Amino acid sequence: MSVQIFKTQEVQDFLRLASGLNESGGNPRAKQIVHRLLSDLFKAIDDLDITSDEYWAGIAYLNTLGARGEAGLLSPGLGLDRFLDMRMDAKDKELGVENGTPRTIEGPLYVAGAPEAKGFARLDDGSDKAGHTLIMHGTVYSADGKPMPNAKVEVWHCDTRGFYSHFDPTGLQAPFNMRRTIITDDNGRYKFQSIVPHGYGVPPGSPTEKCLTALGRHGQRPAHIHFFVSHDEHRKLTTQINIEGDPLINDDFAYATREGLVPPVIERTDEASMKAHGLDHPFAEIVFDIRLTALIDGVDNQVNDQRPRAAA
Repeated sequence: MSVQIFKTQEVQDFLRLASGLNESGGNPRAKQIVHRLLSDLFKAIDDLDITSDEYWAGIAYLNTLGARGEAGLLSPGLGLDRFLDMRMDAKDKELGVENGTPRTIEGPLYVAGAPEAKGFARLDDGSDKAGHTLIMHGTVYSADGKPMPNAKVEVWHCDTRGFYSHFDPTGLQAPFNMRRTIITDDNGRYKFQSIVPHGYGVPPGSPTEKCLTALGRHGQRPAHIHFFVSHDEHRKLTTQINIEGDPLINDDFAYATREGLVPPVIERTDEASMKAHGLDHPFAEIVFDIRLTALIDGVDNQVNDQRPRAAA
C-alpha cells in the first residue's frame, strides 16, 4: 500500500521548519535551496514509495562516496556538470553571445600552481616510456578575431595509464607532470610537447562505479586534454579536446564531448617535420586554435573561482 502525504499542511509546515524558513537568522539563499531540495526529496519518497531500507542504503552510499572523495567524480557521471554547461550555453544564446570555442566540463583533477612558461612548454618529464610524443599548438584569438599575446593557457592531462599527477595512486609521477601554464607569445601562439594521453575509467569497485553499474552504464572516458584559457577583458574558457579516433568519443561517461572539440591528429614521420620540432622520432601533431569571448557588461559571468580546487 502506498500513501501520499506530501501535499498535506502538516508536511508543508514541517518543510518550512526543517529548512529554517521560520527562523530570522541564517542565510536566506541557503534556506531557499534547502527548502527546494528537501521538498523534491520528500515528494520523490512519496511518489516512488521509497522504503526505509532504500533510504538508509542511500545515506550509507553518500557516506562512502564522501569518504572516498568521489563526489566530484560522480557529478559529471550523472550529467550535472554538463547540465550547468547547458544552462550557460542557453544564457549565452539569450545574450546573443557566440562561443568560438565551445565550453565543456572542467572535471575534478585540476591542480593550481603549475609551472609557467612563455610560448612553449614541455609538459611530460619523459618517464612514461609507453608514451607517443605529441606536439600541440595553436593561436588564442580575441572576441574580435585578433591574436592575443600574453593569454594564459593552462593545460593538464593524464599519462598512458590514465593517471594524473597529484592523484596517481602509484605515486610514480613527479609533481605537476603533464601540467603547465603557457603564456602566449607576441603572436598569440602557444605550443607544448607531451605524450598522447590515454582514456581511462573510474576506479574499479569505487562508489562511482557501483552507481553507474546500477544504472546499466560504464565509467569510461575517451582520451582528452584539459584547458583553462584566460586574458584581460575576456571570459575565462573551460574546455577540453578529445583525441581523434578514440572509440569512446561519442560514449563519454562524463558527457564532455562536443562538436568542435575533436581536432585532427596528424602522424608525422618525415624528417623535415621532426627536425622542425627538434625531434628525432615520429610524433603526433594537433593544431587547436582557441577563440575567447568578451566580458558581459564588464563581468565574467561564467567564471567559478569559488569552486574548491586542489593546489600544490
